[in-house]
Amino acid sequence: MTKRNLLTGALSLAIAIGLVLPLAAKAEEQVVVVGWGGVWQDAYRKALFEPFQKETGIKVVEEEFGGEYAKLTSQIEAGKITWDLAAFESPQVIQGCDEGAFVKLDWAKLGGRDKQIDYAAHDCGIASDIWSTVMAYDGDKIKDGPKSWADFWNVEKWPGKRGAYKDARIMIEIALMADGVKKEDIYKVLAEPAGFDRAFKKLDELKPNIIWAESAAEGVQRLLAGDAAMIINFNARVSGAAKENKRNLVIGWDSGFWVGTDYWVQIANGPNLSAAAKMLEFYSRPETQAKLVENLSYGVPTVAAYDLMPADIKNALPTAPDKAQWAAVYSDDFWVERQAAATERFNAWAAQ
Repeated sequence: MTKRNLLTGALSLAIAIGLVLPLAAKAEEQVVVVGWGGVWQDAYRKALFEPFQKETGIKVVEEEFGGEYAKLTSQIEAGKITWDLAAFESPQVIQGCDEGAFVKLDWAKLGGRDKQIDYAAHDCGIASDIWSTVMAYDGDKIKDGPKSWADFWNVEKWPGKRGAYKDARIMIEIALMADGVKKEDIYKVLAEPAGFDRAFKKLDELKPNIIWAESAAEGVQRLLAGDAAMIINFNARVSGAAKENKRNLVIGWDSGFWVGTDYWVQIANGPNLSAAAKMLEFYSRPETQAKLVENLSYGVPTVAAYDLMPADIKNALPTAPDKAQWAAVYSDDFWVERQAAATERFNAWAAQ
């Protein structure tokens, strides 16, 4: 072989290597996302994780949790952060943003903060879902269903156990509604020391009939199995289970329900900052959010996404206009200061 052929061959090999290496590097790029598992994670896989990976070539590594902020702080304290994006509840978003655990978002790259539902945008987070805490029951077993949270407490008219979610914030506010407090007065009542006492007194009445659930999936299973006549759970978990199991599970919207928000946050000093930012931009597209609600009946933050939804899907969301009369929005500012103490008291009460 001549020197020229050798040189040509070497050059061709160098060019080939130069082309292959960037592709290999790109294939190895990844983003670690942490979600809530179950139907929530399934819906995000279809609407966000898989389409994002297909479009960008960035590998999506999924993890699941139950919203535990302590799991992140332990990573931070150890100096070994492994998460890039996580979906936290709003009190944890407020705390983490104040502590510098989350990246402050560039809203110009996410479609504009003014283009979101007002309570669905935060300095450090874009709403991953706008969920609601609801009452649910099997419509084939209960024909004349409950019409209020006071009815949920009425085990004489509607016999059977009550599946309840083991969370202080959820149960305390529901107890006050069952005790006749109007939704607009809940935080006025809780602002006084006697307010929490009133809530726990009402919970005492139902306690002998409560079956606790540690997770949303466990709670829905209680209803499906017939262990509980009624449950307190999240609307998308109920509607998802009804669809998957072909069951007539009814959500008591007109009994009153609470609206809360989880947010996608980018972890400060995460291992894949660029990839994480790209995924947030992909999620902020109205098209992505409109696709999400096809499999997850939670509200989404971007107003333009609702114009892309079929009417039947849009009307099933807790953010649908016709449900506003029954909706109350959780006060993040109230709970970020009180949740730790309330949770300690609630857990001690539940364990008795």
